[in-house]
Amino acid sequence: MPEPETGKPDAPAKPAHPHTATLKRLEQSSGSLAAQAIARMDETLPWYRAMPPENRSWIGLVAQAGIAAFTEWFRQPDAPQAISTDVFGTAPRELTRAITLRQTVEMVRTTIEVMESAIDEVAAPGDESVLREALLVYAREIAFATAQVYAQAAEARGAWDARLESLVVNAVLSGEADEGAVSRAAALGWNSPEHVCVVLGTAPDGDSELTVEAIRRAARHAKLQVLTGVLGDRLVVIAGGRNDPLAVAKSLIGPFAQGPVVAGPVVPDLLAATRSAQAAAAGLKACTAWQDAPRPVLADDLLPERAIASDPSAREQLVEEIYRPLEEAGAALLETLSVYLEQASSLEGAARMLFVHPNTVRYRLRRVTDVTGWSPSDVRSAFTLRIALILGRLADGDPQL
Repeated sequence: MPEPETGKPDAPAKPAHPHTATLKRLEQSSGSLAAQAIARMDETLPWYRAMPPENRSWIGLVAQAGIAAFTEWFRQPDAPQAISTDVFGTAPRELTRAITLRQTVEMVRTTIEVMESAIDEVAAPGDESVLREALLVYAREIAFATAQVYAQAAEARGAWDARLESLVVNAVLSGEADEGAVSRAAALGWNSPEHVCVVLGTAPDGDSELTVEAIRRAARHAKLQVLTGVLGDRLVVIAGGRNDPLAVAKSLIGPFAQGPVVAGPVVPDLLAATRSAQAAAAGLKACTAWQDAPRPVLADDLLPERAIASDPSAREQLVEEIYRPLEEAGAALLETLSVYLEQASSLEGAARMLFVHPNTVRYRLRRVTDVTGWSPSDVRSAFTLRIALILGRLADGDPQL
C-alpha cells in the first residue's frame, strides 16, 4: 500500500521581472556606461582633470556605483534601498572635503546624461519610455542622496569644529594656551591677527549654539575674527583685528545677556590672549563694586576694584604704571597729588598745606595727568590714583606686595 506524501508543497516560483531583457542589457552595459561617464567628465569638467589621480579614481568608483545602484533599483524599484550608502559608501569620507557639493552635482549630472543618451541602445524594444521614466525618478533620488551626504558631512564637521573652538577658548581662559591651541585655531580659520582681546560677560539662557552664531554674525559685520564659546554661564569671545578693545566689545555686545560686559586689554597674539582673558575675568568679578560702570567697560578701568578684590596683576599695574612714574618724576608730584586728594580735591586747600601758589598746584596736577594718563580732577580717576598711591606706599614698605 503506497505511503501518503508528507513533503511540503513547492514554494511558488518567483515572478519574472517584467522587463527582463532590458535589465539584462543594463547589467551588461554598466561597465561601458561608467567608462563613458568618466570620459565625459574628463572632457567637460576642468576641475576633474586638475584633481590628483587618487581622487579621480574615487570619483570613477562613485560613478560605477551609481550605475550599479540604478541597475539594482530598476530590478526592485519598491524595495527599501539606501542609495546614499550604495553610491557614496564606496568613497572615503575625505572626498566630501576634496570636492564641493557643486562639483558633486556636476559629476552626478554628467553620469545621468550619459545614461540617458544610451537609453535607446540599452532598452529592449518597447522599453525605452519605461527606462527613461525610471532614470528620471532615480535622478531625483540620487539628488536627495547627494544632499544628505553633504548635510551629514557638514553636521559632523560643525560638531568637530565646535569642539576644537571650545578647546581653544578654554585653553586661553585657563592660561593653558600653547602652540597646540594656535594650531587648532588655525584649523578653524584663525589667521593670527596682530591685535587680540578677550571680551567676557554673561551668556543668555537658551541654545548656546544660537548665541555663538549671533556672535559670529556680529563679528562678520564688524570685520573681526572671533573664537567664541559658552563656558558655564559665561560667554567668552576672543576677538582679533582691531586695536580698540572698547570698540570691539561694543560691536559684539548684542548677544550678551544683561549684566556687565568686560573687555580685556589688547595683546599681540593668541598665545598672549590669556593675559587679556585673565584681566577681563578679574574685571567681571570686581564689576559689582562699581555700580555705575559703563557697559561695556574696559578691564583697565576697573583696576582699583580689581586691586581691592586681590587681583595681583591689577595691583602691580597700578604701582608700575602710576606710582613708579610719579616717583621718578620727583617727590613734588607725589606730595602734591597726595595732599590734593586728602584736601577733597581743593586747589586752595592743597596750596595752603604745601605753602605754594594755587597755580603751582594746578601745574603739578597737569604734570600728574601727563605722567600717568589719569586726571586728579576727575572723580573716577582720583579714586584710581588714590588706590595707586596706597599700593605704592605699601610696596615700598613691603617689597613682596
